[in-house]
Amino acid sequence: MALFGNAHTIDPVTAQQEYARLLGHGEQVHAAYLLIRDTILFTDRRLVLVDKQGMTGKKVEYHSVPYRSISHFAVETAGTFDLDAELKIWISSDPNPIQKTFTKGVDIYEVQAILTQFVAR
Repeated sequence: MALFGNAHTIDPVTAQQEYARLLGHGEQVHAAYLLIRDTILFTDRRLVLVDKQGMTGKKVEYHSVPYRSISHFAVETAGTFDLDAELKIWISSDPNPIQKTFTKGVDIYEVQAILTQFVAR
């Protein structure tokens, strides 16, 4: 699953309100990122990938990944000619990583630090 586009942060309070129907009782959004139409939420319990599909984006897939199922992850920083940074997340049951591409609008080190905080628990 790869997403491309201009990523930027979303205020966690705004994301908490916008995606309240997806969250469990007491679950809190700690960080959120928007990539064109798709969204990545880091909650205190799981990683939520919101994938808007089709031309209109009315069909939406919500992919929930408990942090305990993440076996490892990697970040690739932007380079001189390749301006995009990439995050790869391996789920214990799948040999293929989930891939997310971020443009310079997001600090990939910040994303990695947030993921480290939750996966290391």
